[in-house]
Amino acid sequence: MMRTLLLAGAAVIGLSLPAEAQRTTLIVGMAAQDIGRIDPHLAPTTIDKVVVGWMFSGLVRFKPGSINPAEIEPDLAERWEASDDGKTWTFHLRRGVQFQQGFGELTADDIVFSLKKASTQGQSAFTADFRAVESIEAVDPYTVRIRLKEPIPSMLGLVTNYHGGNIVSRRAVEQRGEAFARNPVGTGPFEVASHTPNQSLELAAHKGYFRGNPIIQRISYRFIPSNASRDLAFQSGELDVNYGQSDQSWVRRMRSLPNVAVDVFEPGELAIINLDVTKPPLNDLRVRQAIAHAINREELVRWRGAEVSRAAVSVVPIGYLGTDPSPGLLPFDLNRARALLAEAGYANGLTIKIVHTQLPEMLNAMQVIQQQLRRAGITLDIETTEHGAWHQRIRRGESPIVYYAAARFPIADVYLTQFYHSRSQIGTPTAVTNFTGCSMADAEIDAARVSSIREQQIELWHAAQRKLVQNVCAVPLIETLLLWARKDSLDWGYELKGSMSLGPLVTERTHFTR
Repeated sequence: MMRTLLLAGAAVIGLSLPAEAQRTTLIVGMAAQDIGRIDPHLAPTTIDKVVVGWMFSGLVRFKPGSINPAEIEPDLAERWEASDDGKTWTFHLRRGVQFQQGFGELTADDIVFSLKKASTQGQSAFTADFRAVESIEAVDPYTVRIRLKEPIPSMLGLVTNYHGGNIVSRRAVEQRGEAFARNPVGTGPFEVASHTPNQSLELAAHKGYFRGNPIIQRISYRFIPSNASRDLAFQSGELDVNYGQSDQSWVRRMRSLPNVAVDVFEPGELAIINLDVTKPPLNDLRVRQAIAHAINREELVRWRGAEVSRAAVSVVPIGYLGTDPSPGLLPFDLNRARALLAEAGYANGLTIKIVHTQLPEMLNAMQVIQQQLRRAGITLDIETTEHGAWHQRIRRGESPIVYYAAARFPIADVYLTQFYHSRSQIGTPTAVTNFTGCSMADAEIDAARVSSIREQQIELWHAAQRKLVQNVCAVPLIETLLLWARKDSLDWGYELKGSMSLGPLVTERTHFTR
């Protein structure tokens, strides 16, 4: 027996604008040297995820401006059903949806190809998300059936317009091969027009977009790694939208400018220092505890600003279904940190060599952590490298401490699985972002995934967090909200409360009012 979960809503009606609103080019400044990979299944960084959000669709989507799973709505699928046991899901596709760049109509074959690609090691950064998938098949050209080995609490999260749920053109992937990563093809409102390395990625409106022709006809996504240069370009009117700096003074400065609005929105990116428990000196619990006691979260919040950040409470972000608000984080205590180091044989302090990104915002944060640890006698010897190279190196295990800031689908299962399950450990065939080597919470994470009782799931997620915190696999720091400045004449076309692509969505309704 099947039960219908959701039916498609009314068709989107084009937005009527006054005749004087003629401007159709949007210029966005991003803190980056260049684009990375915009194949949506290989785009883990903020730089790439922002633009991926403008180009791709999922079977379902988060309502624009929201990250609330309860507000997930139809996208490429107009409706869907799930079996009573939660293990069989059937999606019915919209007809007539067109791919960008003339690649024809979307069919169930493209959905099956995309989701299998997203779940295949080497073709995706998100393969671990699909571990519970048993089969994906096209029932007919407009129907897709997904069977699970076990019910999972975040099934719709797998097929949203997010990470591995983004749908690509099978024909384009097969024709373009490796070139697809820089010139991908989806069904979203904007498509790649051109790329000038180290300068910009140009996007054009997808005239065949199934929700209607976008009002914005062109987006110029410009790479300006210097915060000062990017802010100056925004202030002088060269940019319409500016990627923000996560500190209170930047917000105040932007808001003091005429005709400027600042958007502060969810999800809060949880910054954590991951500690590799398999490598000395971090294989000694006392050293990890000393690091945890040396971290002053309240000082970090003051540094970032209370309006733009908040102290972390666990190894899972605040507000996720299943976050434990009090798992036993060690408090700031320099005396205890020094005593633990002495017990571990480091009475005169110790030095740990790490690798870190040159990306200014992340480097600044790590330098603050470096100062805090130095007060306890722990010296971080930081080798900096280009952001893409840093991602490669940390996934080869070249840094015993990894600073990482991330947001995920807002259910504890996803965060715990990707960062703390043994299947996600770097160096394994199913590696994701487990830089810690910790696996002591595997049983709780796995049991929660198959439980059909929500209260039991939550208790298992809480138990997993308590184990990870007790073993100091990582030290949660702060959560930083997303910050973007824009000309106040730019209307996103929706109320911006949150965005899983980590940047404002530019939709068919986005427009300039003057």
